[in-house]
Amino acid sequence: MLDFGLAKAFEGDSANENMSNSPTLSRAATMQGVILGTAAYMSPEQARGKNVDKRTDLWAFGAVLYEMLTGKQAFHGEDVTDILAAVVRAEPEWNRLPENTPPAIRVLLRRCLQKDKTLRMRDAGDARIEIQEALAWIAEGGSHGAPVVSSRKNRERLAWSFAGIVSLALIATVASVIFVRRPAEEPRILKTSVLLPEKAVLNPRSIPAVSPDGRRLAFVATLDGKDQLWVRDLDSLAARPLPGTDGADHPFWSPDSRFIAFYAGGKLKKIDVAGGPAVSLCDAASGGTGYGGSWSQNDVILFSPASNVGLVRVSAAGGDATLATTLDQVLGETNHRFPWFLPDGHHFLYTALTANQEKNGVYVADLDSKARRQVLGGSTNAIYVSPGYLLFVRERTLMAQRFDAVRLQTTGDPFPIAEEVDSSSVAAQSQFSSSQNSVLAYTSGASGTGGEQLTWLDRTGKVLGTVGTPALMRKPSISADGDTVAIDRLDPQTGSWDIWLHDLVRGTASRFTFNSKNNAEPQWSPDDSHIAFYSTRDGPINVYQKATSGAAQDEAVDKSALNKLVQDWSRDGRYIIENIIGAPKTGFDIWVLPLFGDRKPFPYLQTEFNEHSPKLSPDGHWLAYASNETKRDEVYVQTFPTPGGKWQISTDGGSRPVWSRDGKELFFIGGRTSTTTGVGTDQKMMVTEIKTDSATGGAKFQASVPKALFDTHLPANAIVYFDVSKDGRFLMPVQVEQQSANVSMTVVVNWTAGLKK
Repeated sequence: MLDFGLAKAFEGDSANENMSNSPTLSRAATMQGVILGTAAYMSPEQARGKNVDKRTDLWAFGAVLYEMLTGKQAFHGEDVTDILAAVVRAEPEWNRLPENTPPAIRVLLRRCLQKDKTLRMRDAGDARIEIQEALAWIAEGGSHGAPVVSSRKNRERLAWSFAGIVSLALIATVASVIFVRRPAEEPRILKTSVLLPEKAVLNPRSIPAVSPDGRRLAFVATLDGKDQLWVRDLDSLAARPLPGTDGADHPFWSPDSRFIAFYAGGKLKKIDVAGGPAVSLCDAASGGTGYGGSWSQNDVILFSPASNVGLVRVSAAGGDATLATTLDQVLGETNHRFPWFLPDGHHFLYTALTANQEKNGVYVADLDSKARRQVLGGSTNAIYVSPGYLLFVRERTLMAQRFDAVRLQTTGDPFPIAEEVDSSSVAAQSQFSSSQNSVLAYTSGASGTGGEQLTWLDRTGKVLGTVGTPALMRKPSISADGDTVAIDRLDPQTGSWDIWLHDLVRGTASRFTFNSKNNAEPQWSPDDSHIAFYSTRDGPINVYQKATSGAAQDEAVDKSALNKLVQDWSRDGRYIIENIIGAPKTGFDIWVLPLFGDRKPFPYLQTEFNEHSPKLSPDGHWLAYASNETKRDEVYVQTFPTPGGKWQISTDGGSRPVWSRDGKELFFIGGRTSTTTGVGTDQKMMVTEIKTDSATGGAKFQASVPKALFDTHLPANAIVYFDVSKDGRFLMPVQVEQQSANVSMTVVVNWTAGLKK
């Protein structure tokens, strides 16, 4: 009986109010985890979390009437999920009705239990008339339209059933009126911590995801060395693992809260939370990593599979994936990530990253066009929640700001929601999620931990030692004498990169650059007297150098409007090799900066394709680089300083070439790559032997078939930087798992209630 009147109670002042937040969750009762509404009597639209009206009560009325006549529920199953699935898809067993059920009642039942509510009976008054006519039919000993059972007992049972239904309908009507007119309880906010499974730790790379209906929380936890997807029903005290989700990362929900999509094993997958195997949808990031996803009400999925492409779209049923957004090369964009669909299912939010963090921002775009608009600045993911807010993070504070989802613009000033929310400015990732009915979840306690450990490896991948302590770092560069390592490190407090020097002889570290902007990607001069690097202090990314003695100030080497990165310094000291990024028509190009004569930079490779990661051979005759001219990155070698002969080195994908110090070997990161996403399925250290003819001045070039040395065990979307020492050891940053034992998850129910104060 308590189920009746729910639609009326939540109808509000407008019959068209959007009830996609699921009216079965009471604003007051949710805080006790109570489900207001019983699964067996919910209408299909109620079970799907869509708009409801009084026709939902007519459905429940029909379900009760069916059960009174048959002694069985119209829709049943082993658990709530099975029952709701039957409500949405199955039909009642009509043959269970007593043989002497009046025809009017049979018609009434079918009209009440129409899954399409536009065909359903609209008014309880009409149902009452049907029942009264059926009662009169029984009183007259009705015999037309259905076989008559002569037993008086059965006839009385039917009469009492119909009379009971009429009474029930009257009581429900009164109850619904009382419920609507009763003064509403003052909304309250409930905040609680979510306990992880025993001995499990939260995977800090994945953002916990609240289901759209606010009933469940999905997260990735590591137990016994295995990452797995877990689901916690918020009205339960324990989480449960989902079998078949080993290696899961970045889960996100379907709009009906039935499925969870996630990355694992180089695929984008989905799994039914009620059970069953995981289903692969398409190729995605290898190693289980990606950068978020969103599932629209139109069953379109957007996801971010790699660090060098835009967003990719695929059907929720699986199939071919296609690019949905393209990187803005003028702005120097390097990645689009963390998409989030708006209510219309066509517009979506996403975060755009650039080589200059100051230009990062959140955009709104449309599936049907290439138009977009920036709505927020900064390095953060953002989501839209009802009744019209953007949630995002600023300096570990979760903020909310009004957002008009029709005009696609923010209004008013942002205001704080929660403090100490875990976030990474490098990944533009903050650890929070919210349902559409004001259930918020976020993590705290992980900031300041994790990062990478600079690690020595031999040719088999065996760890030989480490350098310094873990930090957020990127590109190591070993000095010519082998005594010092330069590395760019991120300051988590300022969000800027600076270069540090590690003295391998004394075992000490010291900061080398001190400008408040980004200073990164160091390259040693051949005599170790200077280090060249890029800096954003001028706005555009320009090239600077600084004496390693520390006696002089930073000196600009190449300043222009083009964004450029330092990639190498020739062994004879005559050239600096640059990568131009974001050229208006040609994207990534290779340029050469001569350090003699007029010192005017000139293009070496400038094509419609992206050429990047150039490295000059020790003898200065050959330039190795990566290009996507075959729609995936491969490693090539051309003559230098003038492009001439050309050789493809990698055979199955490759990037990041580095020469051995004697020039007899060329190392690179190999891996097959998707023609759509550019994502590799391997991250192996590869090597090819190089032979040149010294008698002809090195003009003859020969490369062997590449072979794998070891697996880097790094995710495919990670940009693997490394350098090689004179004795053949590899130095690279290796990811360190965050110490997540102190990481906690907080759930806030009805967080929007505080906005009215």
